[in-house]
Amino acid sequence: MRRTPPRSPTSAAVNESAAPPASTPDSQSAAPAQTPLELLRSRSYVALLVLAAIVGAPVAIVAYFFLKLVAELQKYLYQTLPGELGFGHEPLWWPLPLLILAGLTVALTLRYLPGTGGHKPAEGLKMAGRPRPIELPGAAIAALATLSLGAVLGPEAPLIFLGGGLGVLAMQLLKRDAPEQALAVTGAAGSFAAVSTLVGNPIVAAFLMLEVAGGTMGGAMLGPLLMPGLLAAGIGTLIFVGLDSWTGFGTFSLAIPHLPAFTSPTGSEFAWAIGIGVAAAAVGAVIKPVARRLQGLVERRAILLTVVMGIVVALAAMIFAALTVHGSSFVLFSGQDQLPTLVENAGTFSVGALVLLVLCKGVAYTASLSSFRGGPIFPSMFIGAAGGIALSHLPGLPMVAGVAMGIGAMTAVMLGLPLTAVLLASVFMAADGLALVPLIIVAVCVAYVVSARLTPVPVASSGSEPDG
Repeated sequence: MRRTPPRSPTSAAVNESAAPPASTPDSQSAAPAQTPLELLRSRSYVALLVLAAIVGAPVAIVAYFFLKLVAELQKYLYQTLPGELGFGHEPLWWPLPLLILAGLTVALTLRYLPGTGGHKPAEGLKMAGRPRPIELPGAAIAALATLSLGAVLGPEAPLIFLGGGLGVLAMQLLKRDAPEQALAVTGAAGSFAAVSTLVGNPIVAAFLMLEVAGGTMGGAMLGPLLMPGLLAAGIGTLIFVGLDSWTGFGTFSLAIPHLPAFTSPTGSEFAWAIGIGVAAAAVGAVIKPVARRLQGLVERRAILLTVVMGIVVALAAMIFAALTVHGSSFVLFSGQDQLPTLVENAGTFSVGALVLLVLCKGVAYTASLSSFRGGPIFPSMFIGAAGGIALSHLPGLPMVAGVAMGIGAMTAVMLGLPLTAVLLASVFMAADGLALVPLIIVAVCVAYVVSARLTPVPVASSGSEPDG
């Protein structure tokens, strides 16, 4: 009979949630796995919840100041520095040297520091394993260069990776021989806390992380395994509110203020929801495969081609700024900060400017996905909103409805997370969110299904590698 080593209270809570092993002679007499109710009533589960709450606080603090640092660097590099150098305002060519620097920094970081710099954004938003603490410096540097110097990616993927790594590090400091599943749970709790700081809402963070986790959690144990992360997200949001009050730095709010009122959807708007869903799927069918092909090319000659992708991003921003009366910032960055400005000032954008914005932002987004380190959410939301505003110049589509459906549809296509797409679009539309939900759901469902049909089916290999 095989002997199993004794388990710590913390490790027991997570180990007992695993699926039972296949029946073998040695496992016939093993104790049955705990039920969800037994796990929730166990003393070890309470210890796990306490640990998740402890992890949530410092991770939220790190995430808050990371986001603040990114915002201040963006403001200084693109608004203050040109004036300090005597230009008065940002020259047309200004993004070019900054994005060359971004590409060089990211490429050198990926080559010489441990790890992959966090998630590869062209492969989508996901939780692949648990981050190792040794990988955190490289991920932080790559994300900081990407986000602050103008590449078109968001902070959510770096926060998931950094928060998860900090959660793992906290567990290892508390217990050096912590089991793998205990590290995974505390890592997930750290990711929850970091994302809740970004979105300012633990429910949105929980939805996002639940869909990102995908098949790694499921069945009857889903609730018990989700609770530590949700608790960490709640603690993270509380810390965020306290830091905002203490520092006066301001909030990271998702809602778009001052929107025109929207009462109830009409038949023509439901028809537009189908059309916007199909259009978003078509746009995603170009961006995603091109970004993945470019990623394969960039990885072969990373230093040279990451710089080239930075130049592509800069040129896209320069073309938009040269051909319109609007600044390059609408093409650069994730779009999280520029999205409310775009919607509130939609009347100042001509149809031609909006179409050009979608094209330039799409090119910059594709290049950034292929080589930089950041998240895919906010650029997809921005492109969807710009496309919805452009379409609202046609009959039967109010601007607010076009923005909501565009955000939801493009988010669903680029992330493959339909529930999160609906929730994010609803939260962004603030007071009108509830009235717009039926339209958002139709646009998201159509976009999600059509995108799946447009996505090429991976070709199965003719043979498989033998097991080692």
